[in-house]
Amino acid sequence: MNIKQLLVAVMATACLCLPSPAHAEQDKIKLAYVEWAETVASTNVIKLVLEQAGYEVEIIPVSGAVMWTSAATGDVDGFTGGWLPKTQGQYLKRLKEQVNLLGPNLEGARIGLAVPTYVELDSIEDLKENADMFNGRIIGIDPGAGIMVNAERALKDYDLDDFELMEGSGATMTAVLKNNVEDKKPVVVTAWSPHWKFSRWDLKYLKDPKKSFGGEEYIATVTRLGLEDDAPYAFSILKKFYWTMDECQQVMLWGRESSPAEAAARWVKENPDRVAEWLAQ
Repeated sequence: MNIKQLLVAVMATACLCLPSPAHAEQDKIKLAYVEWAETVASTNVIKLVLEQAGYEVEIIPVSGAVMWTSAATGDVDGFTGGWLPKTQGQYLKRLKEQVNLLGPNLEGARIGLAVPTYVELDSIEDLKENADMFNGRIIGIDPGAGIMVNAERALKDYDLDDFELMEGSGATMTAVLKNNVEDKKPVVVTAWSPHWKFSRWDLKYLKDPKKSFGGEEYIATVTRLGLEDDAPYAFSILKKFYWTMDECQQVMLWGRESSPAEAAARWVKENPDRVAEWLAQ
């Protein structure tokens, strides 16, 4: 055997002895979100944190239904805006075997119908005899949102036959609310907490004795199946992500003064200890 043949044989043997290369971790993360103020806030914050961890992050605005189904099909890696157990419970019930529910990232959330405090009604039951006061309209948001399903249920539970649930978006809902509050006119809207509107205006939830909107909610992080294997560090960060109502609403308020991305960047900069908890390995 000449020298060349010997070297080839040695290299071949060495290659056989080397372990197979590890599965390469994905370096790009796609997150879906609905354009609700609190979900915009959490998505922009976690985007920056994942970028600090070295990932390229794309955030994609979608409807509530698409947010869940896109995680189930693997078209996105996850989202931070899962309202449970009731608001988006129908999606979880249908897709629970196709997604990873990582648990709450914010607790104490709530949904319902709200009016300005100058409106002298206290319960959803009071709406039935006062449809004319509101021109027969409940101002809603996007039709795919879980809160809209619950609002439709409330129309039936409370026999609100003279009301129409108006579809739109979070932005159109707050615009209508703003215009009516400025003119001191009665208005009833689909509402949820956390949301900056409760800091901007004096609002109150209407009591819901029939529990059409359920009780206290939490907001969950959800990922596609397999993310823990494909991007274990990103999965770990998403699983650890948890903050308070006050922290979330702070970002939301700052976002009204600047942009969601700038508000998130300010919060991340001013809360390094909190971010370090999520980044810890």
